[in-house]
Amino acid sequence: MKKIISMALLLAGVTAYSQIKEDSVQFARISTEILNNGKAYTELRDLTKNIGHRLSGSEAYEKSVQWAAQKLRDAGADKVWLQEVMVPVWVRGKESLQIKTAGKWTSLKMLSLGNSEGTGGKDVSGEIIMVRSIQEYDQLTPEQVKDKIVFFNYPFSQSFVETFKGYSDASKYRTTAASLTAKKGGKFAIIRSLSSAFDDVPHTGAMRYTGDQKIPAVAIGSTTADELARLLKSGKVTAKLNSNCGMKGEKLSYSIIGEITGKKDSQVIVVGGHLDSWDVGEGAHDDGAGIVQSIEVLRTFKKLGIPNNHNIRVVCFANEENGVKGGIQYAKTAKENSEKHLFAIETDAGGFSPRGISLDMDDTRRKQIRGWAGLFLPYGVYDFTGTFSGTDLYPLHDMGIPTAELVPDSQRYFDIHHTEEDTFEKVNRRELLMGAGTLTQIIYMIDRNW
Repeated sequence: MKKIISMALLLAGVTAYSQIKEDSVQFARISTEILNNGKAYTELRDLTKNIGHRLSGSEAYEKSVQWAAQKLRDAGADKVWLQEVMVPVWVRGKESLQIKTAGKWTSLKMLSLGNSEGTGGKDVSGEIIMVRSIQEYDQLTPEQVKDKIVFFNYPFSQSFVETFKGYSDASKYRTTAASLTAKKGGKFAIIRSLSSAFDDVPHTGAMRYTGDQKIPAVAIGSTTADELARLLKSGKVTAKLNSNCGMKGEKLSYSIIGEITGKKDSQVIVVGGHLDSWDVGEGAHDDGAGIVQSIEVLRTFKKLGIPNNHNIRVVCFANEENGVKGGIQYAKTAKENSEKHLFAIETDAGGFSPRGISLDMDDTRRKQIRGWAGLFLPYGVYDFTGTFSGTDLYPLHDMGIPTAELVPDSQRYFDIHHTEEDTFEKVNRRELLMGAGTLTQIIYMIDRNW
């Protein structure tokens, strides 16, 4: 009996070693193909330079829908379709912010926050008061805030090594500043941009209203914020805002989906990003990079002839930036169609060098994937400690589906996030392609083992 048990353990070890070796060889094939022949970088150039930024509901976004559908066909998708989704239409229009000191008006670089209402093209002015935190603001009385402009000068913390923690810490000021100011009778809110850089570049991004009173909210860059803080210490400063931004209802739009059919069953593995972007810059890192990386996964499976057991599906989500309508609609449709999803991973953290994969799933699945860490290590991917996934995947996660997110190096991401600086030139070819390789490798492992 002992001999039989020993032989069984030996055979199990040989089988495990054989599979690891086979997987290692396949990882190398995937990486070599993508680094030498990958199309993600040239496709990103095409998307950013020939279409540009792609705000939901805009003409440019509708052009990108057709672009993405064609790229999926070119990559070898067996099926490509458009999924209808109603999206909010927000427009920026002309806008300006000026401050008055010593009797002189000076223009400041600024951006209205996404989803903010404007001034209707009229000048709105008042005295600025500054607070450094929400706690400090809470100490002010309505009489102190009434008819004032509140400047929330809360800096992006430089203490966090993982910059997404700094972003999460500061983001509450972007989302709540307008409503907080309105509740005490203020005219509009100014926030210090959610930026890890020390420059004069304003960052936009979504805000939301929690009450009936909708007043404007704008962002200024870090150096402008520092200068404004200095001026306020010296005396009274008046601000004047003129903006034409606001919501213009909803319109029919689309997420774009392409897949290659599974050889074993019709269970679905999703890889995706969001096709929309803010209306400044080119939406290169956020999230053009994720779109072209996801398409690259499909192309590589087809090019290398890797037989996939399950349906591998690329989803180019609509409206992540200011509504998440694409992600919500995708999960709703999947549930209505009784589709079985095994796994979904999003790439929406920039096209920088991949460092890990964050796993938002039960401990059993998480432990299994972490057991594959040795296969990823030669490609610089080592961090499997995260337990979050992308915004568009939360509706799927809420349905009990294991979700994940690619984790690139984050040190430069929030220098350019939601700004005019998010352009194709900021993306490195090898870093972008390495991320596509990591996505293809994890999809390969999930397809083989689940």
